[in-house]
Amino acid sequence: MLLTLVLIAAGCGDDGGGGGGSGTIALLLPENHTPRYEARDRPEFEAKVKELCSDCKLLYSNATQDAAKQQNQADAALTQGADVLVVDAVDAGSAGAIVKKAKAQDVPVVSYDRLITNSDVDYYVSFENEQVGNLQGTTLIKGLKAENKPTGPVVMLAGDPADNNAKLFKKGAEDALKSGGVKIAKSFDTPGWSADKAQNEMQQSITSLGNSGFAGVLAANDDLGGGAIAAMKSAGIKPGDRPTTGQDATVAGLQRILAGEQYMTVWKAIAPEAGAAAQIAVALAKGDDVPSDLINQQVNNGQKDVPSVILKPAAIIKTNVNDVIKGGDAKASDVCKGEFKSACDEAGISST
Repeated sequence: MLLTLVLIAAGCGDDGGGGGGSGTIALLLPENHTPRYEARDRPEFEAKVKELCSDCKLLYSNATQDAAKQQNQADAALTQGADVLVVDAVDAGSAGAIVKKAKAQDVPVVSYDRLITNSDVDYYVSFENEQVGNLQGTTLIKGLKAENKPTGPVVMLAGDPADNNAKLFKKGAEDALKSGGVKIAKSFDTPGWSADKAQNEMQQSITSLGNSGFAGVLAANDDLGGGAIAAMKSAGIKPGDRPTTGQDATVAGLQRILAGEQYMTVWKAIAPEAGAAAQIAVALAKGDDVPSDLINQQVNNGQKDVPSVILKPAAIIKTNVNDVIKGGDAKASDVCKGEFKSACDEAGISST
């Protein structure tokens, strides 16, 4: 009888059930060439989990832009006893297979940053992604007007077609440009969010349109914007004369903005996004209720209305780069080093 009681007690301690117990949480991120995931999302998520549940176990995987690899990582996490999966999908469609396997084992899934479509996900945490594209479009229009080219035309370098967010960014941007009467001369969807592919796409556009055949670039993130700017430089075009957008407020993107090469980026503050995902994951791992005041929307993923935490993005231009630094998503010591120190000084950003 004593042995039976010991075994029951041990089982209660391990199952991650309700009443404030522990649990195992798996975080699956999509790639590591965009700096945010390893530098911000992972540490912010892990820190919040540890704050809320010191004895929760964390499993971490990065799929390096390989959907099949992410599937294997999810399988491994389930085999290792994950009580909840937090998945930032490489491929919004094929990640439904991850959800199906998890649900077959009664493991809830939180869709993080990118919505997993047509699947029974339990929660979704992200930003107003059409608004990201809208901010890019409306801010680009301001830049075009400043260059006396209010209707463009522009080159559009959209993101990875396998990423559901990329479709939303593109829709928001296209709607904004259409409303502003801006013509799109060339448009590309860029596999893997690759800066190299974006540079090639921009080179093709310059070859086709000529150096003076476009007035700006709607690039869906900073990596794509950087590729476009590299192509313009190679063609002898001064990037600052062709307003170029971005997203993610990367160090490189912020530096280009301060140097006058990139016109804007969209900042999506990582701490509240990762923090909300961690709160949901800990509650699910413990078997507790997810705080109702955390959920602010229901987002349809093609199969169901998913309880969601949707945050607001912000447009960043040269005059408010310091907001990103104050918000903790970039360090002044990184942004302002070397040749960029004087640009930071001019913008009122202290590099110390």
